[in-house]
Amino acid sequence: MFEHLDAPMQDPILSLTVAFREDPRPEKIDLGIGVYRNSEGITPIMEAVRTAAIELAETQVTKSYVGLAGDEQFNRAMTDLLLADTAAYSRAAAIQTPGASGALRMLADLIAYSRPGATVWISNPSYVNHRPVMEAAGLTVREYTYFNTETKAVDEDAMLAQIESLGEQDVLLLHGCCHNPTGGDISIESWQRIAELTHERGFLPFVDIAYQGFGDGLMEDAAGLRVLADSVPELVIATSCSKNFGLYRERTGAAIVVGQTPEDSLKAKGHIQRMARATYTMPPDHGAALVSMILNREELKANWMKELASMNQRINGLREQLVVGFREASDSDRFDYFGEHRGMFSVTGLSPAQIEQLKQNHAIYVVSGGRVNVAGLTEKDIPQVVKAFLAVGA
Repeated sequence: MFEHLDAPMQDPILSLTVAFREDPRPEKIDLGIGVYRNSEGITPIMEAVRTAAIELAETQVTKSYVGLAGDEQFNRAMTDLLLADTAAYSRAAAIQTPGASGALRMLADLIAYSRPGATVWISNPSYVNHRPVMEAAGLTVREYTYFNTETKAVDEDAMLAQIESLGEQDVLLLHGCCHNPTGGDISIESWQRIAELTHERGFLPFVDIAYQGFGDGLMEDAAGLRVLADSVPELVIATSCSKNFGLYRERTGAAIVVGQTPEDSLKAKGHIQRMARATYTMPPDHGAALVSMILNREELKANWMKELASMNQRINGLREQLVVGFREASDSDRFDYFGEHRGMFSVTGLSPAQIEQLKQNHAIYVVSGGRVNVAGLTEKDIPQVVKAFLAVGA
């Protein structure tokens, strides 16, 4: 049955992780896979999560099925976190999913079912899994101009000019904050213009917000999304708890639909549940139970927000240290973009040859395209990274 299959393409990020693990050099640095690491190089369990996990283990009395929609308290809490006090809140319906990738796929399936022939527009570049997920759902994918590789900044004029041409058969996929892979985010003025264009052109905004709290702050990072939520008639959202709760392996996310009426949203939620039944049936409960407990307990939530703010400050601190290190070593400001970007990642513009040299000569692993995970650095890594980047001609 399988002898005719060709060799599948390797995932560019996960395959890099395997190569990194097999590298025996003690000085190796992984700037590839998108996980946060502390000063000791460990992806920590947040204390609020640990506290909730202990209580859950002591008090949970069953492991029976939760249901197709997952944990409804979690669904409400995630909707509150993103949409509380917006015009969209009363029209929103949510379903728990296996991570944000599960949310992306369920919403893609919903779009393919409700708007056959739709085209999903993703940024160039975009999260590596956006295109495969959308195409797997049978949707056409096209790209809109986003990032200027020379300035290392978002080309908002070119982006908005292209969005002005979209129509009712189009879906505009936007990164809610901390753009992956570039680290360049759009201004609040561009969010406002996109809201206006949604009304003028009739396209559907689709917001993927996987890094809330890793940019400028928990509420600040949702500001653009909330501009849309206060204005547009319809909206779909994929959100993740992998980063801001540190629940990477628990696969905890949510898909949120905002229809023109509450009834429309509930119908959409029902169809997503039907699609989930044919895919994974029910999402895993553990991570959602922890998030629900944290967001619904005042003391736990306050502790989580404090810890998240500390992680955010450290990431931005690493960015500033990179700026200082590169300025001192290169006597130039050409690496200042590290301080201007937000979130875990920055696109460096490294060529394939430079990336290979970093791996072979300096034990530094960077994914193709030159994306680096700033949040994966430790403070002691920065001098080595600066020296190596300059050595390969960055």
